[in-house]
Amino acid sequence: MADASYTGGSTLDGGDFSSYSGGAYEDGGGFDWGEQTALERMRDFVTRYGDERINSLTIDYTDQVPSSAGLFPGGLVELSRTKDIMGHVSVESQYNFALYTVLEKSPEDDAGATDNAEWQMRFQEWVQEQSAMGLAPSFGDEPRKERMVAQNGELYSADEEGTALYVIQMSVSFTKNY
Repeated sequence: MADASYTGGSTLDGGDFSSYSGGAYEDGGGFDWGEQTALERMRDFVTRYGDERINSLTIDYTDQVPSSAGLFPGGLVELSRTKDIMGHVSVESQYNFALYTVLEKSPEDDAGATDNAEWQMRFQEWVQEQSAMGLAPSFGDEPRKERMVAQNGELYSADEEGTALYVIQMSVSFTKNY
C-alpha cells in the first residue's frame, strides 16, 4: 500500500487539501466517494479544483456567463475483456468526459488569452497529479491501475461580447472484475 502526502490545493467551496496524508489507493483517494455514480464522482472531483474561475458546474450544458462550466459525459468504452481458467472476467474500460468552461476574453486580448491557456494547463497538470498520487476517485476494482487524464485543452469558440468557451478532454481508465 502506498502512502500519499498531498502538499497543495484547495476546493471550490474553500476547503483545503494541503494537509492530506494517508492511504491513497485503498479507498479511492483517501476521500469517501460513497455510492456515487461515475458522473457524480467526476463532478465532485472537478469541483475540488480550487480556482475562482469555475463558480458553477452543470451537466450537459453551460451558461454563457464567465466562470461557469459544464461537464459533458461521453460514455463508457470497453477497451478489453479477458477470462481466466477459473471463469473470472476482467474488463478494462474508459469513461470519457469533456469539460467546457466559459472564461472572460475580449477580442484581440492576448493577455487574457494567455491567462486562460495557462489556467487550462494548470488544471490538466492538477488532474495528472491527483491521478498519479492516488487522490482521484476510484471507478473500478483495481485502484492502483486506474488512470485519469485531462488533455487537449483548447479554445473552442469566442464571441464579441468578451467571453470564450474552452474545452478540455478528460478520461478515466479502470478495470472491473466479475
